[in-house]
Amino acid sequence: MQELLSFLETSYTAYQATENARRMLLAAGFCELDEDGPWELAKGGRYFVTRGGSALAAFICGDAREGYKIAASHTDSPALKLKASPALAEGGVTRLNTESYGGGLYYSYFDRPLRLAGRVVREEGGALVSHPYVSDFFVTLPSLAIHLNRDANKSFSPDFQRDLPFLSLGTAQFDKIAGGAAAFDLYAVPAERPYLWGADNEFLSSPRIDNLVSVYASLASLTEGAEGMCVAACLDNEEVGSLTRQGAGGDFLSAVLKRIAAAQGLGTQEYAAALARSFCLSLDGAQGFHASYPEKYDPAERAYLGKGVALKLHAGAAYTTDALSAAAVRKLFALAGAPLQNFYNRSTMRSGSTLGAIGLSQATVLSADLGVPQLAMHSAVETMALSDAEALHKGLRSFWTHRVRVRSDRVEIG
Repeated sequence: MQELLSFLETSYTAYQATENARRMLLAAGFCELDEDGPWELAKGGRYFVTRGGSALAAFICGDAREGYKIAASHTDSPALKLKASPALAEGGVTRLNTESYGGGLYYSYFDRPLRLAGRVVREEGGALVSHPYVSDFFVTLPSLAIHLNRDANKSFSPDFQRDLPFLSLGTAQFDKIAGGAAAFDLYAVPAERPYLWGADNEFLSSPRIDNLVSVYASLASLTEGAEGMCVAACLDNEEVGSLTRQGAGGDFLSAVLKRIAAAQGLGTQEYAAALARSFCLSLDGAQGFHASYPEKYDPAERAYLGKGVALKLHAGAAYTTDALSAAAVRKLFALAGAPLQNFYNRSTMRSGSTLGAIGLSQATVLSADLGVPQLAMHSAVETMALSDAEALHKGLRSFWTHRVRVRSDRVEIG
């Protein structure tokens, strides 16, 4: 459990999450591959490859002809992204010119510790090299006093151009703080430490539960062993639509699958057949039932905290789950003794999106959407039940270690 808490705390952005995942995999005996180099894969070998410093795919080599087992999650979370010349000095302080990255619950970012994190690009030996970056200091986003904003407790909507994080007293040259970087992708991100709470410490609150709990569970369970051709894809930019080279809308996952097939000698038709035999779990957070707002949820199909992983379904295909994939997930979780529950949005509420449907445009396989129920999704600090993280881990371990083979209108699990 301490490993999960540490992962949540220190994976400030997709760049830190990918670096932490990289270290985890190296410690578990995985071999790092280069995208721009040749791949020679051994049967049963453990490998991973990164793209752009913010996305990673790890796999254990079974026979790709039998189909791929894929667990896909995303490494990014909402944040305030710094603009290229972010230092704005006025009124005796320097603030940071930012814009929103993703749909954050941004009122929760006020009056909390924030760090600057992401990556910086520096020139080294004639090359431009990207490095993860985390500031060794905090910044914060101070609220306007209630005396000057009497209606704050009635309504409050952050203004993304006016409400900016404070960096320092006086005038600060940001290029000195960023170490003279040639360019950067930096964000002001929540920096509070994860903590357990409740009468029995049954709750976990932390920044970035969405979706780093899924990232961690997919990789940690994969390191414990696998049966068949298993791929954990941790992709970037889901919070802004996934249409990037390192996102689900890019070709990273499909390129990895094709290179595995090529390394095993599969031709075009054999690769297409392998995809037809494959199964993907699209992992992302689910809206947990909030007891103070029952009117926001379906009257029956709710995701309760502490009742297990939520299997997400939607008539409009916002989620990829269908009857066949749902039945397969239920059997895999039952084999592990891992609790699972259905989740539907209230019929009058718009559904959220996941990377599953976008990913299917690149690698079309049978798929299901699932994830841990949580409260305050996209807040600076989100909340989940600790037991649901264990349920996800157990269910994924069952997925990796059982034989799963798709045949058009049936799934064989053994």
